[in-house]
Amino acid sequence: MVQTGEAVDVRAALLRLRCASGLPVVFGGLLEDHGRLRIRQLTGTETDALRGLSVATGNGIGGKTLALTRPTAVADYPASRTISHEYDAAVAEEGLRAVLAVPVVVRHRVRGVLYGALRERVPLGDRTIATAMDAARGLERALAERDEAQRLLAVRPRPADPRRAPTGADPGPVAWEEVRAAHGDLRALAARVADPALREEILSACGRLATAAGGAPCDADGPAPGVRLAPRELDVLACVASGATNAGAAERLGLRPETVKGYLRSAMRKLGARTRLEAVVTARRAGLLP
Repeated sequence: MVQTGEAVDVRAALLRLRCASGLPVVFGGLLEDHGRLRIRQLTGTETDALRGLSVATGNGIGGKTLALTRPTAVADYPASRTISHEYDAAVAEEGLRAVLAVPVVVRHRVRGVLYGALRERVPLGDRTIATAMDAARGLERALAERDEAQRLLAVRPRPADPRRAPTGADPGPVAWEEVRAAHGDLRALAARVADPALREEILSACGRLATAAGGAPCDADGPAPGVRLAPRELDVLACVASGATNAGAAERLGLRPETVKGYLRSAMRKLGARTRLEAVVTARRAGLLP
């Protein structure tokens, strides 16, 4: 079953396609059970004939797109000899004639199809197909970011093996470096995620990772226990903690290097640190970084 967040991404891509192309009918979906495409998102339709339609690879225009992994368009769907006609009844009930389909490909794997259609017989030109492909590329980026977020959210500090060490023992420097790298990746990713719910989930995971080391109380020379860093200051500091330069942090966060320097200086001032390394160490002691 397609997750709610993915459904939102598909619908957003379809709305972009409809606005940019002027096509009155757009619909699509992602691959679900047994690799079949399920059409769940529709805009501009007048019936429910296409809703929930299950499309097999090779069948119809969508199935052909799945099989070839490239855009397909027909000027007159009912009369076309370049596609099979398993879904003619649903297409006819909706009154569609000119139809195009473009694949959604994430990491070399087809994940879904976006369709656009007209209720008149007319060739769909390269510009319209290019617009549909742009919408598909946007969906691909959104799905890739969602996949990466889910992968990083699965990262947890690994507990010590009870057969080798006492309960509660530190999982070791290598494991902690993995946790710290994941924390930095998550914070950088959260800044690029448009879905507020997913972004909050990612930042919540960042908080769990930051306190996973059981940050010790702050030293007398460290920051006050209630010290708070702005989200961007913490983003920059997390990149620095993973070994990134200012230029590297800027690239990961989509900021200018000068802006990164400003956030880093501000974070260092709040933490009472004189160097980058001291800022990272102090933030870890304060429980702000893992």
